[in-house]
Amino acid sequence: MKKLLFLLIVINLNLTPMPATAQQKEIKIAMAQIYSLDGDRDGNFVRIENAIIEAKKKGADIVTFPESCILGWLYAAAHERANAIPGQDSDKLCALAKKYSIYINIGLDEKENGNLYGAALLIDDTGKILLKHHKINVLAELMTPPYSSGSTVETVETKFGRIGVLICADSFLPDLLAKMKDKKPSILLIPYGWAADENEWPQHGKELEKVVQNAAVTVGCPAIGTDLIGEISGGPWRGKTYGGQSVASDKNGKIIGRGKDRDSDLVMITIRL
Repeated sequence: MKKLLFLLIVINLNLTPMPATAQQKEIKIAMAQIYSLDGDRDGNFVRIENAIIEAKKKGADIVTFPESCILGWLYAAAHERANAIPGQDSDKLCALAKKYSIYINIGLDEKENGNLYGAALLIDDTGKILLKHHKINVLAELMTPPYSSGSTVETVETKFGRIGVLICADSFLPDLLAKMKDKKPSILLIPYGWAADENEWPQHGKELEKVVQNAAVTVGCPAIGTDLIGEISGGPWRGKTYGGQSVASDKNGKIIGRGKDRDSDLVMITIRL
């Protein structure tokens, strides 16, 4: 009888469900592939807020946006119109994060000490800026005067794990991906301004897919690449269009989310860490 009682206790213990761990946590990320019009600060903020509202309704923990989507990438007047961070634009974004209780990752231009930077922010659900990244691979030949280049790759600890942020062409460079890998992020967020001539779409989206897959595999974590919809209005790339096709890849290179071709979209992704 004692042996039978002991056996029943052991079986019961083995059948007891294990509690969920932090490593098993599900994170819902919304890729907000919005239309952005160069120079239309107020209109772009309307589209950003509408995307945040939709993401929140769908249960997103984090909403990600494209590169330079307040004033536009390669928008020369950003040298005069961009704000510092903290400043007018980032304050509005922080207020939106707090209002809707959601994390925001977004690309925007920043004016700092006379220099124009392509920046990306990670803002938490209380409206606090957790991380600011300055784009390093700025493609200086595409705008006069060019963007100034950042120099560091950073990550930040959050309640969702360690998050890293790069911007578009940063993800082309093996040395930057290696530096990011060394920081061991759980998720990599990358705002994109992925542009090409009109007749190169939709096939140009496959190139974005390859870049995001490579970033995810190289760094060893899911990578979320969120692209624009719109058109470049000035400089050598004037007339090139952003075709969307935002893409998310798991750490093995499997595509886990994809945005529409040449149309605004909000794509929900669930990541289990």
